[in-house]
Amino acid sequence: MEDEVDRLVAAWRRERPDLDVEPLEVLSRVSRLARHLDRARRIAFAEHALEPWEFDVLTALRRAGTPYQLSPGQLLTQTLVTSGTMTNRIDRLAKKGLVERLPAPSDRRGVLVRLTEEGRDRADQALAGLLDQERAILAELSSAQRGELAGLLRQLTAPFDNIPG
Repeated sequence: MEDEVDRLVAAWRRERPDLDVEPLEVLSRVSRLARHLDRARRIAFAEHALEPWEFDVLTALRRAGTPYQLSPGQLLTQTLVTSGTMTNRIDRLAKKGLVERLPAPSDRRGVLVRLTEEGRDRADQALAGLLDQERAILAELSSAQRGELAGLLRQLTAPFDNIPG
């Protein structure tokens, strides 16, 4: 079965036979798959009236376990945004009733962000929808193939995920 990347690689091999275009065979497919995944995620989140960034914050809180709260700093670490961006996101989610701010018990100046019941329900529903979309994307692969692919992708991404700072 031929795909768009096969055609792209063949064209580059014809036009630039002096270059080794083999990386395109893997990484162009990863890039195209990322675009398809982004589209599927947006559909899954929109069905639950959430933006991707809202899902990221809500699910970070949901994964924290009961009582589903984290400090803004912990949310920054998990979502990789600036403190100003996180403050804005928390404000917007609080306005929608999906999170609430609470005083931090150990620091009078600090706050904790807690998932509301509505926020937890929306996060849970959106996650279920996302998993349906992602299962459909992976449907052509056997369980063993999915495991092998996950391992290979982990090998590629781990060095980036473990860079200090």
